[in-house]
Amino acid sequence: MARHFLGIDIGGTKSAACLSDETGQLIESRRVPTKKGAEGWESTVDRLRSTTRALVHDHGVESVEAIGISCGSPLDTERGIIQEPANLPGWKNVPVVDLLREEFPSAQVFLENDANAGALAEYAFGAGRTAGCRHMLFITFGTGLGAGLILNGQLYAGANGYAGEIGHIRLAPYGPAGCGKPGSFEGFCSGGGIEQIAFVERRAWFDETVLPYDGLDAKTINEGARDGDPLCRKIFDTVGEYLGRGLAVVLDILNPELIVIGSVFARSEDLIRDGMDRALALEARPETRDACRIVSAELDEDIGNFAAIAIAYYRIGILEQVRGR
Repeated sequence: MARHFLGIDIGGTKSAACLSDETGQLIESRRVPTKKGAEGWESTVDRLRSTTRALVHDHGVESVEAIGISCGSPLDTERGIIQEPANLPGWKNVPVVDLLREEFPSAQVFLENDANAGALAEYAFGAGRTAGCRHMLFITFGTGLGAGLILNGQLYAGANGYAGEIGHIRLAPYGPAGCGKPGSFEGFCSGGGIEQIAFVERRAWFDETVLPYDGLDAKTINEGARDGDPLCRKIFDTVGEYLGRGLAVVLDILNPELIVIGSVFARSEDLIRDGMDRALALEARPETRDACRIVSAELDEDIGNFAAIAIAYYRIGILEQVRGR
């Protein structure tokens, strides 16, 4: 009998449920809107439950072996509870694992934070698979900045699940804020951080630029940089410099062979890499720097589905088998 798995990716604006088989093949994915507020989680989880039921029914699946759920932190992964992540206001103490177990009593159900899940996905299906590596970091570089750690082929979560929160590292005494901390890694290297840098730089810039004083966003700055706007290029160079400073800390502590970076970096690598490489040359030990490749994530828009499914594969012990196919 074929083995089947479900993945659920819970995001701030949309969520998704997908069905896969034991080979890692995604059979189908369906999206639902994410509702926020004190009652929003109930309607969203109900929609996800009905969507997973429909997926199983429509594809004639007799049983589901395991379910992986990916969601932003904070989470209690041991008890399977979502603890009101910043992008999910009102989702306080949501027992999402128990609710899915009610729907699929015979399935094992696992909850993991999205950075760890993304690391498993890129390791098994993306850049980590093509590199054939065993020591890898996946870095989210989007709304926020965090990391999932694969060390010796195993997900490293730390003492209570918070390993990889590199966005909290302070890189400067002052500067753009991330995680509520001015000058932090996330402050310099996130979508919101880029906007904060641009806000300050625009007010100190007196030459021509396409950037307005207000309403700045990372997409506009990216487009301006690609059109050769000097201020936009300066902003991305600053982002690259601080990315390199932060990565130097990570390299010297963990000595990975591969760092995979998603979202903003994947879309703007050519604008960021020079600044990053300059900072790495100054800040990281040559031994750790030379042993590591830094690349863009490969899974792009599909990472949410693969991340959720990868949780299920990893927790029941078949991720390496799927990765080797």
